[in-house]
Amino acid sequence: QPQMAESGGGSVQAGGSLRLSCAAVEYAYNNDHMGWFRQAPGKEREGVAVIDRDGSTSYSDSVKGRFIISKDSSTNTLYLQMNNLNPEDTAIYHCAAGRGPDFTISTMTQLIAAGRKGIWWGQGTQVTVSS
Repeated sequence: QPQMAESGGGSVQAGGSLRLSCAAVEYAYNNDHMGWFRQAPGKEREGVAVIDRDGSTSYSDSVKGRFIISKDSSTNTLYLQMNNLNPEDTAIYHCAAGRGPDFTISTMTQLIAAGRKGIWWGQGTQVTVSS
């Protein structure tokens, strides 16, 4: 069983919406922070949204006002509601979970690249937005 598994990706036209889901095992879900990052072809990974244990959220400037991160503790599921999508949102979207004050929207992908212990992430789901 994967520790975190994303679903909900697909192909949409610009202006459309998608809702991504991430099913997490309990020990991955019960972390200080959970988030989403994405990687487009030929580009570096980019942190998109983070939600903390207390429910506070943060977003990258590129998605602020369009994306909403949420979680459901009854099912250990993380969500990303994506509205008003544009072609620049085309990427593979991954969910991640980790602990510690240095797990932020800006550092999440760096910690993963560095192989920081105690961080989990999924294989990703493809989102394609056409103009």
